[in-house]
Amino acid sequence: MDDHMVTEDDLNSNFLIPHDESVYGGKSRAEVCCESLKDFNPMVRVAVAKGNPSLIDGTFIDMFDIIVVSCASLKTKLFINDNCRKRSKHIAFYSVECKDSCGEIFVDLQDHSYLQKKPGGEPEQQELKYPSLQYYNLNHNECIYICFFIQEAISVPWKDLSKRTTKLYYAMRVLESYESSEGRDPGETSLSDLPAVLARRKDMCDRMSVDESKIPTSLLERLLAAGKKEHPPVCAILGGILGQEVIKSISCKGDPIKNFFYFDDADGKGAMEDIPPTPED
Repeated sequence: MDDHMVTEDDLNSNFLIPHDESVYGGKSRAEVCCESLKDFNPMVRVAVAKGNPSLIDGTFIDMFDIIVVSCASLKTKLFINDNCRKRSKHIAFYSVECKDSCGEIFVDLQDHSYLQKKPGGEPEQQELKYPSLQYYNLNHNECIYICFFIQEAISVPWKDLSKRTTKLYYAMRVLESYESSEGRDPGETSLSDLPAVLARRKDMCDRMSVDESKIPTSLLERLLAAGKKEHPPVCAILGGILGQEVIKSISCKGDPIKNFFYFDDADGKGAMEDIPPTPED
């Protein structure tokens, strides 16, 4: 489901879209990608659902066991994640974002059981309980917390997090807060927004009682300059990891991501973050 029309940025980052205007002209990204995916594996049913993801209902969600959301506003992610948790069946939720050379994956498997391999022994049953994302709606005077679902995972007080927590986690929360307050879609930002984003960073860090150095200005500049651009190699890395996680969820085998994964090609490293940390930590 993606009603956005194909853009020039899509041609540069999405290999599923042929560089032929007669193929993609007047079509949505979903429609064009659907045809390419059918060619890759004729044995798999690939279909396009038209509509706005922010308006889907429970009946539609019930058709799936796994929901993956990308390029959506925080409000839409919250809405879909909330609906996944309200269903009578278990529905895994993933969100993935690529901002040029940086990427983030969020995982909510709710209550998840899986088999963990042990060296030289039988696989052992493991249980994980997932939080969700918490949304900060910061205005001039207050911070509103929405508990559970996507929300819980981004509502944890920053001062309670490990000092080793990746700076990308904090930077993404600042951008989400700014985009939400300004009514922007993801990536509808530029370097001209930097002064306002820095003010938002200061406000959030003050409220969270942490130093602004946790969110370097240079990192925010990179994310703002990226806009809607996606770096193909980073997309490939995120897509590969996400695909692997979906298989783990379906098979209930192997340690899944809990609950964030970050990648930054500035250092070429990936990092998994358990936020909020489990009690044992």
